[in-house]
Amino acid sequence: MKLTKKRYLQGFIVVTLLLLVVRSVFPDVAKPTAVVETEVPEEKPMETEPVQVRRQEPPKPTSFADTRPHRITSVPSYKAEFPDTNAVQLVAAQQWGVTPVKNRADAEARKKELVYVASSPYYHVDPLRQSIPYLVPRAAVLLQDIGQAFFDSLYIKGVPLHRFIVTSVLRTEEDVNRLRRFNGNATENSCHLYGTTFDICYNRYETVEDPDGPRRREVRNDTLKFVLSEVLRDMRQQGRCYIKYEVKQGCFHMTVR
Repeated sequence: MKLTKKRYLQGFIVVTLLLLVVRSVFPDVAKPTAVVETEVPEEKPMETEPVQVRRQEPPKPTSFADTRPHRITSVPSYKAEFPDTNAVQLVAAQQWGVTPVKNRADAEARKKELVYVASSPYYHVDPLRQSIPYLVPRAAVLLQDIGQAFFDSLYIKGVPLHRFIVTSVLRTEEDVNRLRRFNGNATENSCHLYGTTFDICYNRYETVEDPDGPRRREVRNDTLKFVLSEVLRDMRQQGRCYIKYEVKQGCFHMTVR
């Protein structure tokens, strides 16, 4: 059915009259709906205690032993700890060393193979009469490491610093022949011929001190020998050298490995 203007107006009037009747019968319909408000409690700020900053104390030693120097223990037996004979050391000497040097002139011509080992901050080389101060680089490094380890060990044990003394290094064939004339223990095929071997004296040491400063307290040679033996034992156990404890010569005879 077609909606005309007249019919639209009639419908509008009917709906308006109907709403008026409903409002007159139910007057509450026209009232606005009440809004229920809920009271939200006021938030109070959190009460915090003032932060106390405490000064941190430095850590204390875990025991009384931490404040004391390390003990000097030495080794149970020099002969047992350093038993490597010349035959044992000769194998390593021939493996790592140079062809035996004939004389001092030959040594001067072999400087590409040998390293000059003068006295260093860690050790002292005696005036040499039956040898010359040359080693192969491998042995020179070993000698330097022993000297530094000896210094470190003296320091942590509270012993005044001393340098050990090297008494023999590279021997030429002429040196060996001359030595055999008055030393029956000298062998013709000496490990010293190869520049891999040196001797460290165990009954003499050189004190390290300021020449213009106060005198250092004296230390017994036996005490220094104990410390040196610990260092050499560790080097041998690490597989860095062979060592023979020489009683008559008063030295540790060692060859680099």
